[in-house]
Amino acid sequence: MTVDDRWYASGLRFTCTRCSLCCRFESGYVWLSRSDVSRLASGLGLTATQVVRRFCRPVDVGGFRQLSLAEQPNGDCVFWRDGGCTVYPWRPRQCSSYPFWAPYLSSAQEWEHVTAECPGAGVGRLYTAAEVDGLLAERRYEPPLNADEVDGDVEEDS
Repeated sequence: MTVDDRWYASGLRFTCTRCSLCCRFESGYVWLSRSDVSRLASGLGLTATQVVRRFCRPVDVGGFRQLSLAEQPNGDCVFWRDGGCTVYPWRPRQCSSYPFWAPYLSSAQEWEHVTAECPGAGVGRLYTAAEVDGLLAERRYEPPLNADEVDGDVEEDS
């Protein structure tokens, strides 16, 4: 299927309003790639190992253990404080690519569900179909870390 054949061939609008609805109030998983951990470590002035130990947790998914951000007891993301994301410039790719996730782009009807829930979806900046596809591709090329590979230590990116 070419970009021109997609239901969103004319692009999609989105501007993050930083409302925090996608990072608060209910449990969820923020899967982390090696580059996500490295970016967070750099932004926070920590090592990758420190980021994993302080802010992450393993989650069993279909026989695999993947690395996810931890949550506060009320379900909020571990990095949500004082009205917003404390790591916004270094947030994981999953966060920065929202709402351009494959399930939400499977049909115009799925996108309508997102626009009904997210105040920034359907308004603001126009992302071309190629840009949307690029965001999808970035997530495919940076798979989540297997938590068993990071137990105890994480290799630092050079």
